[in-house]
Amino acid sequence: MTHAHPHSPGHDTHHHPDHAADSGGQAEILDLDAEVLAEHIASITAWLPVGAPPREIVDLGCGTGAGTFALLARFPEARVTAVDSSAEHLHRLREKATAEGAGDRVRTVRADLDAADWPDLGTPGLIWASASMHHMAEPDRTLRQVRDVLAPGGLFAVVELAGFPRFLPADAPEERPGLEERCHTATDHLHMEHVPHRGADWGPLLTAAGFTVEGERTVEVNIEGTRTGGTGGTGGTGGTEGTEAIPRYALSTLQRIRGAAAETLSPEDLAALDQLLDTDSPRSILRRTDLTVRTERMVWAARRKE
Repeated sequence: MTHAHPHSPGHDTHHHPDHAADSGGQAEILDLDAEVLAEHIASITAWLPVGAPPREIVDLGCGTGAGTFALLARFPEARVTAVDSSAEHLHRLREKATAEGAGDRVRTVRADLDAADWPDLGTPGLIWASASMHHMAEPDRTLRQVRDVLAPGGLFAVVELAGFPRFLPADAPEERPGLEERCHTATDHLHMEHVPHRGADWGPLLTAAGFTVEGERTVEVNIEGTRTGGTGGTGGTGGTEGTEAIPRYALSTLQRIRGAAAETLSPEDLAALDQLLDTDSPRSILRRTDLTVRTERMVWAARRKE
């Protein structure tokens, strides 16, 4: 779940732990993302048209391991090679694997996925890349590298995000309704400049790189933060544990957005945003009871041609 593109204010950096800058905050938001969206990630791994269960899996841009642990659960006989360029995130992932008794099923590899030469990643039957492909400097080359690493007939799963999640109702906050949408508009401009492949249709790119696309789907995420269970949108449920993390997830996400949007927001909007981010303020987002997590994940499952 990481990327090989530098941190800049314009990136959906909460899915971008491929660099060590601000890695503490980065790790926290990755862990929150994994907790809140765990069942949606599990629904994606369950959907994958793998055929025979893979024994070797590679998680490209693994971050702190959201995909790695979902894949370990989905394929109990498999070993996962988790690849990232952040030593700290790999260390955190390994600690989690050891704590869960899965240390012998996980190998961590530190690598820059934009490099011309990758380390030996074995011959996996499944490669998973969540929120990482759109940050590659040369996606065509990366796709060819993935094809070369995969076992013949192996599957490549590309999972991408529809930008930052939304959390607030449209009429919030009271003093500046629509603030969140204006923040997203501001960050979208920077994304177009710095992350041109975000939002790409990976289907034609995969086909051009020698894959056969066997499935595409969009996972709608709509989880209410105040519930204690129940359905949380297509492909997953709300779940008590994840919903309790939603206010912290919203806080961390909006902190990221502020860095990108600050220069273009009006003074009034910026002041209202800072009130939401002030954990001591009565207007803090942590005190709100009307939060939902709204986003989409797009998934492509592509087979390496024999």
